[in-house]
Order: sequence, then C-alpha cells, then structure tokens
Amino acid sequence: MAGFRNLFRLFLEALRDLLPIILVITFFQVIVLKQSFPNLGDTLAGLIFVVVGLTLFVQGLELGLFPIGNALANALAHKGSLWILFGFAFALGFGTTVAEPALIAVTAEAATVAAGGGHIENTDVAKGSYANYLRYTVAVSVGTALVLGVFRILKGWPIQFFIIGGYILVVIITAFAPQEIIGIAYDSGGVTTSTITVPLVTALGVGLASMIRGRNPMIDGFGLIAFASLTPMIFVLLFGIVMG
Repeated sequence: MAGFRNLFRLFLEALRDLLPIILVITFFQVIVLKQSFPNLGDTLAGLIFVVVGLTLFVQGLELGLFPIGNALANALAHKGSLWILFGFAFALGFGTTVAEPALIAVTAEAATVAAGGGHIENTDVAKGSYANYLRYTVAVSVGTALVLGVFRILKGWPIQFFIIGGYILVVIITAFAPQEIIGIAYDSGGVTTSTITVPLVTALGVGLASMIRGRNPMIDGFGLIAFASLTPMIFVLLFGIVMG
C-alpha cells in the first residue's frame, strides 16, 4: 500500500510538472489559433502515456539507478585503486552517452545535413560513418569529462576554474573550426546530458564525494554534469577541424 501511495504521489507530481506545457499548448491552440485539437482522443491518450511514463521513469531512478550509482562509487572508493576508479568513470561516461537517444538522433540529422550540403558523400555508408564518428567523439569526450571531474573531486579543487577555462578554450577553438560544425558542437553538450547520463553521473559524483573525508557532497559532489556538457563542445569542434 505504501508503494502504491508513493507511485500515486509521483504521478501527481509528474502531472503538475507537465501542467504548464499543457496550458501553453491549449492556450495557443484554442485561444490564439481558435482551433480544436485534431484527434482529441489520441491526444489525451498520449498525454496519459507521457505522465505514466515520466512517473515510472522517476520511480526507476529512485529504486534502481541512483542506488546503483551510489553503491558503485562507494565500492570503488573503498577499493582504493585510482586507475579502476578512473576506468569506471570513463566507461560510465562513454557507455551512457553512446546509448543516449537524443545524441543518436542529432548525429544522424547532422550527417544528413552534411550530405545535403556536399560536405560528405550523399550515401548511406558515408552518412552512417559520419554519424558514428561524431557520436563516438562525443562519447569519448564525456568519458574524459568524468575522469577529469572525478579527479577534481579527489583533489577538492574549485569547479569554477575548470568551467571558466573550458569555455575560454571553446571560444578560442571556435575561431578555427568550420562554420558548419559550430552549431552541432554547441548542441552536442545539451544532448549528452539527458535521461540516461544524468542520473548515473549525478549518483557517481555525490556518492564519491560522500565517501571521501573532507569533501562536501553539495560542494564537491555536483558539477560532473557541467563537465559532461562542456567537453563535447571542445571535442566536436576539434572533430570539425580534423575532418574539415
């Protein structure tokens, strides 16, 4: 019964979170455009599926991904091997990013646009290769970001210096990158931090900071997502320079 009440609470919270979007769409559809919703039954059914899906996703995070991330961080911190910890951080960043649906969609669209613009051959093989190279470049960048972020947590260094320096580097590299890759590079930082990556990366950072004496989870545990958003821009810009 307690589990059902918690699930119902999450359902109401998901509905509350989606309510502003629902109101905005309804306002412009009915008041501004003065049109009824096409296929209202399908729209309502889809809305219910979205709310239920979001509810189950949040429940899954609480039951599975966050505990797993914390447990792995704790176990690796106790093991005392930096190389194993760094290897896990890289593998986690790489694996979760490769599996991101948003990244798969963006890289595929980027390949299609590149082919249409004559930058690569307009064949399925060429577009597939371009999309995969771009996708794995982003995945390697996120893996590298997590290694750097874990190292920062271990050392206790302030995050702002890394972020400021990273964005200065982005600005410098942008001046040398091909124009057609700049927008893709900037978007790549956003699509990497999505439904799969964020929960596990956050759990890793908070769990690791909680296990290290002298570290504050609120100060040191968060910030890995910022690294995961920043480094793809640098790597994709470099990818464009090399490929261009």
